[in-house]
Amino acid sequence: MRQLSLGDVEAAAGRVRGRVRTVAVSRLDLGPDRAGPTAAGPSGSYDSSTASAAPTGPGSGEPCRIWLAHEYMQHTGSFKARGAVNFLRAHGEAGTLPAAGVAIASGGNAGLACAWAAQALGVPATVFLPASAPAVKIARLEGYGAAVRLVEGEYADAAEACAEFTGATGALRGHAYDDPFVAAGAGTLLEEIRAAVPGLDTVIVAVGGGGLFAGVATAAGRHGIRTVAVEPEHSRALNAALRAGRPVDVAVDSVAADALGARRASGLALEAARRGDTVSVLVPDEAIAAARRALWDERRIVTELSGATALAGLSLTAADGAGYVPGPGERVAVVLCGANTDPSDLVAEV
Repeated sequence: MRQLSLGDVEAAAGRVRGRVRTVAVSRLDLGPDRAGPTAAGPSGSYDSSTASAAPTGPGSGEPCRIWLAHEYMQHTGSFKARGAVNFLRAHGEAGTLPAAGVAIASGGNAGLACAWAAQALGVPATVFLPASAPAVKIARLEGYGAAVRLVEGEYADAAEACAEFTGATGALRGHAYDDPFVAAGAGTLLEEIRAAVPGLDTVIVAVGGGGLFAGVATAAGRHGIRTVAVEPEHSRALNAALRAGRPVDVAVDSVAADALGARRASGLALEAARRGDTVSVLVPDEAIAAARRALWDERRIVTELSGATALAGLSLTAADGAGYVPGPGERVAVVLCGANTDPSDLVAEV
């Protein structure tokens, strides 16, 4: 099974430099009554390391410290821009970018990023989406000049239609997450967070198919940083792969399925989880929706449901205390990864 390397991420950093926005990072103020761990351990977790799921941080008795990484402010509204730029530029360098352009199946965010990056290079892009994709994502895709094809069913059905299209046209087939260039591009985020948060101990990311996780975990592992992988409890492709020891198909039924709805995690993600210090956490849809609402109510941050999923996995922000529990003095970064959503349901009552 192919492994992603730190060299892959470093090469990606060179390709995306100056073409993507450096992530903004801000301190999360928990308040005096929420300054330390509040639960005994993660809910539904699988810990691939020998370490406890509630690690002891470097500062004895000190409260944990948490930062938000605002990657939803990235070009096209999600971290996917990093992988799209790296993917297309790497193929351009190798002479493997055909005149027929690129085609990709996506829940929306990867398609947006691919269309945006292709437009910048003057390359035709065709994007296959589940018919349930949010209208806001479809409109933006068309704004980037992409040809949009809607497919009944889930992401896997859109992927099948995309494969048929590329086979017939000769277009380069992109992938939303299971591609080393895409994953390596996503991994460039970790180095920017490290620069903003010296002494980072843990990074928390949402997982769908595992592209963001694979890249971030690969880079994090080389620096002794733990990666917490947060998934909806009814869309748990990576968690299931860790338990089975191989990628397996899972059922998908979550409010965040438009972006975190992969039936199967990538081999890249599974290998990154095995090599690094990884904690897998599952969260209910109610916690995801509550985290998204809290970001708006308390900070006027608008994310999509998948963009708030990492925050939902942090026990300090969960109403029932379930989730990842930072240790004393632990320095934690939570990635808010996407904001391609209709905010009307957030502001309707304001």
